[in-house]
Amino acid sequence: MAEEKPSEVFIDQSKSLSGSEQIDQNVTKSDSENTITDAHRDYLIHRHGTSDLDPMPSSDPADPLNWPAWKKDINLVLVAFHAMMTTFTAAGIIPAFQDIAADLGVGLQRASYLTSIQIVILGFSPLFWKPVSNAYGRRPVFLLSTICSAICNIGCAESKSYGAMVVTRILVSFFISPAIAIGSGVVVETFFKSERGQKMGVWALMVTLGPPTGPFIMGFVAFHVGWRWIYWIYVIINAVQFLAYLFFGPETRYLRTVSDNDHRSAFKKEYLTFRRIDPTPLTIRSFYQPALLARYPSILIPTIAYTIIFGFTSVLLTVEIPQIFGPKFEFNPQEIGLQFLGMIIGSVIGEQIGGPMSDFFMTRKTKTLGGTRPIPEYRLWSSYFGFLTVLVGLIVFGVTLQNAAPLHWVVSPIVGIAIAAFGNQVITTVLITYAVDCHHEEAASIGVFVNLIRSTWGFIGPFWFPQMFASIGIGGSAGLMCGIIFACSVIPTALIQWKGEALREKKRGTTVEEADGVD
Repeated sequence: MAEEKPSEVFIDQSKSLSGSEQIDQNVTKSDSENTITDAHRDYLIHRHGTSDLDPMPSSDPADPLNWPAWKKDINLVLVAFHAMMTTFTAAGIIPAFQDIAADLGVGLQRASYLTSIQIVILGFSPLFWKPVSNAYGRRPVFLLSTICSAICNIGCAESKSYGAMVVTRILVSFFISPAIAIGSGVVVETFFKSERGQKMGVWALMVTLGPPTGPFIMGFVAFHVGWRWIYWIYVIINAVQFLAYLFFGPETRYLRTVSDNDHRSAFKKEYLTFRRIDPTPLTIRSFYQPALLARYPSILIPTIAYTIIFGFTSVLLTVEIPQIFGPKFEFNPQEIGLQFLGMIIGSVIGEQIGGPMSDFFMTRKTKTLGGTRPIPEYRLWSSYFGFLTVLVGLIVFGVTLQNAAPLHWVVSPIVGIAIAAFGNQVITTVLITYAVDCHHEEAASIGVFVNLIRSTWGFIGPFWFPQMFASIGIGGSAGLMCGIIFACSVIPTALIQWKGEALREKKRGTTVEEADGVD
């Protein structure tokens, strides 16, 4: 069955997509070389060394696809770090739960809700930021996000009651959240398809690193200078982010139809556009549209598969480490923070393999097909190695930790965490990139949808994880988690690899709007 050509996807879907949803209209359109002008072709050859590009950029220097590599990479680092700060901020106070509970006069379980509430807000608030950033651009949203987060973190640092801290934590979570969802859209707006797996992996890696890196670093802070300094460090980081975006974060939301009539310099388009970019009116539907992507199996199935993995290898291991290691080994906040080192190492190594391995599979297959890009399902072959390492890592973690004697710490559980984190990162990169490859015209919406499902599961998990450990033990829990992963992640991924192309062919030319009955 023939693969959809990018130009055909553009033609079919642009007919019914509203302006705010045509996120990649000018990014994903891949015009045939013989339809561009000689001047356009000469510009592309001069700028990129070839005119055989996918997607096909315009001849405007302000088009993010035409930026030099260093400029693209700096912007990617800013957005990826911003995405990391969303989960970094939520998880950073975990080693200090006991100190916070004592100072605010609440129990340890209520103190843990300061992280849980941020997880659920991180899931739903991007539903607001995505249409706003489509209309007004990414740059204004990121600037507003960072400065408001800094202000609200001051409120966290100065909170004298549990209620006040809950409110300020909710506000921080709302304002810091844009990059965790629309970051995938920024990658698609900026990089060519041949780079997408690796660059998407950088963003995905930083999202994954947030939960373990926050507690790892802030455990030292809480132990040496007190837990309130965690929030003051957040303030400093957010302020530095704001300045970095101000000087080094150009606008990536580029609409060809609008830019053709904008005769300002590239600098003004990229840095001084603080007005509406997309004139399409915002509607109520604009704010819940990403949830409608559940209609697409090639988005829903990899999202669920990834979410199950993320919940067990990131959320569970992050939230439960203080409640398991603290009592069993009598660790202080600094020692609890050190337990996250295995997750950090595993995630970093996983990305060094996951992104390049994913792109290698696709590039090698393209060569064997004589230059024709393979169907997106071919990328999924590289996910099974990730699934295997996740299963092995969870078993090593659960069994060795259960067998460890009280007050006698062993490194084996941390090795298991590292192995599971390695697999999680491989799966994250492969499955998210697969979903974007299948529906690149919905790149930013996919990020919002994935984040919504992932954060909802991440919020629910901590309410039943302790009961699971208490009922069947840590070793038994590891076995149960592996069974759930095999049933809800491995098998569905195999099914979508088998039938994904046929399902897309069935829905060819159907957009989310059409699926919802809108002409």
